[in-house]
Amino acid sequence: MEPKSENQDKKKSKIGLSGPLTCELCEIDKECIGERWTTANDDELAALVAIVAMGQASQAAYILEELAPPEPAFSMQSLRQEAIIKLTVEEPATKPRKGYPQWQRDGFVFEIVSWIAAKTMHGESALLKAPHVSATTQGLDGLMLKINAAKDAVQSTTVFEDKCTDDPRKTFLNKVIPAFKDRHANIRSAEIIDAAATLLKSAGLKPKDAARLSAAVTDSSKRKFRAAFSLPLSFDTLEERQKLFANYNRLKNITPEQRIGASFITSGDMRMWIAGLADKAIQYLDSLGDGASSDV
Repeated sequence: MEPKSENQDKKKSKIGLSGPLTCELCEIDKECIGERWTTANDDELAALVAIVAMGQASQAAYILEELAPPEPAFSMQSLRQEAIIKLTVEEPATKPRKGYPQWQRDGFVFEIVSWIAAKTMHGESALLKAPHVSATTQGLDGLMLKINAAKDAVQSTTVFEDKCTDDPRKTFLNKVIPAFKDRHANIRSAEIIDAAATLLKSAGLKPKDAARLSAAVTDSSKRKFRAAFSLPLSFDTLEERQKLFANYNRLKNITPEQRIGASFITSGDMRMWIAGLADKAIQYLDSLGDGASSDV
């Protein structure tokens, strides 16, 4: 049965208890598996976007793991202002910069949402590359590793491509699939190997062991690919998901479970929804004072 869209009236009034996103598996087709993300708490999601924009993804991870109230580890005016600029649209650009083009701001916000979704679905069992802290940064959108309890073997790796676009089908075919094909052929491997080693060291591995285990990202039998799109409500059907992620099997010689199509469903116009979330994040930043969190 097709999952129903989330009703905004069900949103919790108290933040820090329920988690910002509802993430679930969903059907697509025989060539890939699906994920469906919707907002459970807009206020908490906006606060976490703001905290990550302040360079505090580690604090955001703690909040998600503990379902703690969303507060930064520390705050100061210059840091808040830097985050506000990342969340503001400015076209054309001025000097000094007051914001970014819409497509860069929206992509920055969605990459954070994508990271929150992965953290929500996989929790402490996953090692996750933090989102970029700049709205202009290019390169690897995301990387997730899962290691065994003994921390001497990587069980799986997942490469992310996160897209916030007005033409998701064209972007999937012309940008996401070619990027994944390069990863599948281990083209530009140095970047992803370095990111994997950094994650493994964060899990407590010695540099030598992290370097050795980072080779797992080049093993196609352990590697998954997750293409994620921010989408309006009209895409929230099985038929639309099948249209969007058709031809995922151009990534050959892997199983359907290694191809993941993720849909972040927004209510109403996608660009307007992202703008509204960014505005809420800015309001949250404006509400903060200086100093350390009371929970630190």
